Amino acid sequence: MQFRGLVVRVGSMALAYSTQNKLGSAAPAFRLPGVDGNFHQLSDYKNAKAIVVVFMCNHCPYVIAVQARINALAKEYSARNIQFLAVNSNDSIRYPDDGFEAMKVRAKEENFAFPYLWDETQEVARAYGAVCTPEFYLYKVNPNGATCLDYQGRLDDSWKDEAKVTHSDLRLAIEDVLAGKKPSSDQKPAMGCSIKWK
Repeated sequence: MQFRGLVVRVGSMALAYSTQNKLGSAAPAFRLPGVDGNFHQLSDYKNAKAIVVVFMCNHCPYVIAVQARINALAKEYSARNIQFLAVNSNDSIRYPDDGFEAMKVRAKEENFAFPYLWDETQEVARAYGAVCTPEFYLYKVNPNGATCLDYQGRLDDSWKDEAKVTHSDLRLAIEDVLAGKKPSSDQKPAMGCSIKWK
């Protein structure tokens, strides 16, 4: 499998950096099962102001370090009609901690305020060009339901220590979209564990 972004070995872990998709592109459609027992698809959220698609998983230390921050943002912005959707595309055979049943446990433990979806075939990750976990895509939803990529990249500038965050990239991009503005095109790549391809 060839990644679209840079992959660096750090011990036994593959650290990956995302590559920017074309801003303005539409979100690839999908229909995936969620840990809540329902199927979810983008068209379910056509009345949202924007959709944040997060590629994440259970076992990645980069995700574990920021999952509470992701959840807090999802809770905060749900009141302003921003929909978060988390997608786990990792190979659950080689990484059983990322299997569907384990996802259900994690979502319950962390009280996730967003659908946590299972991309068992990895087709969704490939369609989005996702490279790492966590990786964030912010799509503005137009009045006709069409989506437009306004931001892709990292959550903020300090994945390891929330107290050291000085630039909340995703939050600022969401605020721009809510204000009817285009986020800056100077977008920093996401960084995390490489998606575990089959």
